[in-house]
Amino acid sequence: MTSPTINADQAAAQSLAHGAAGLALLRVELALTGSGTWQDAHDALVLATSEPVDGSPSGCLVHGAPALRFVLHTAAADGQPRYAPAASALDHHLHRITRGRLDAARNRMADGAPGTFGEYDLFYGLTGLGLILLRTAPANDTLADILTYLTRLATRPLPLDGLQAPGWWAARDPDPLSPTPGGHANLGMAHGAAGILAFLALAARRGRTVEGQQDAIKILCAWFDRWQQHSDDGPWWPQWLSRKDLRAGYPAQLSAGRPSWCYGTPGIARALQLAGIATADPARQAAAEHALAHCLAGPQLARLPDAGLCHGLAGVYQTAVRAAADAITPGLSTHLAEVAAGLRRQAAISDGTPALLTGDTGVRLVLETARRTAPPVSGWDSCLLLT
Repeated sequence: MTSPTINADQAAAQSLAHGAAGLALLRVELALTGSGTWQDAHDALVLATSEPVDGSPSGCLVHGAPALRFVLHTAAADGQPRYAPAASALDHHLHRITRGRLDAARNRMADGAPGTFGEYDLFYGLTGLGLILLRTAPANDTLADILTYLTRLATRPLPLDGLQAPGWWAARDPDPLSPTPGGHANLGMAHGAAGILAFLALAARRGRTVEGQQDAIKILCAWFDRWQQHSDDGPWWPQWLSRKDLRAGYPAQLSAGRPSWCYGTPGIARALQLAGIATADPARQAAAEHALAHCLAGPQLARLPDAGLCHGLAGVYQTAVRAAADAITPGLSTHLAEVAAGLRRQAAISDGTPALLTGDTGVRLVLETARRTAPPVSGWDSCLLLT
């Protein structure tokens, strides 16, 4: 079932972010809601697995055997044991890949060296692999080991040239166009501390905890408290922090970035809301809900570049739907219809790119949520750490 090397076309089919695996996720949700057929879903799954499945160590939430295992899990969300033999075979690769990634991370930590966000993050790292295990094998020791690893990242600072950097410090630039000499601390949901926080909180909410996990959640919350900024449009957080920022005690970023799921207030606020729920802290939960409500009500959403899931309005709407369902304050639900209307307008002028994170596949999934005014049946949005 594995191939030691695969070409670009083969890899594309197995991409949850850009390829047929993402399309299969859409077709599964439509079949479960009655808006599509299981034959359409099956055809997409066949396309995603038409080439040898990549079981190499590069496997992650958005590629290869782990990505396909996540998709097959959604196909059984209604309790029907669809694709059980294939899911079992993929489980073997998921656990093997995760164990290898954990060993590499432990060795890096033992050396006292900084890592990269590809080690721990949602899309490419251990947070994403942990998310799949939380859905498919919540009682497994491999999941417990990921929780222990992420707890250690959150609770043990990394000494760095006289600085006390956080354990998730990334020894690389966040973006080739945004150099951060000496690395950075990423705060976003996709690649940073918000993703770690959301995952630890979601696991705790499901009763999966390890020693120190509650402390880790509180330490991460304190980090966001420390770096929260204020404006007339509500609170916001920097996308990342450099060594210079840590030394100065304030961010070089002077105003809020785009209010996207991946880096902006929506994703961070959802992570903090989940943390408030997991630690039975209603004040924190309410503050997170107010931050998200401010974002939805203000002019910030006009700055989003497109309708997409990662960077655009679809991700904001899906985040708001999940946050509103958990909310103890009334403000979030009042904005859902307006955001959905804006999403439909944006989607009407989309360029038609067939991708989950940045194209029409993700937008169509969120439009199905808006059409039904109900959360997804398949739970596909757990890949965004929203549930």
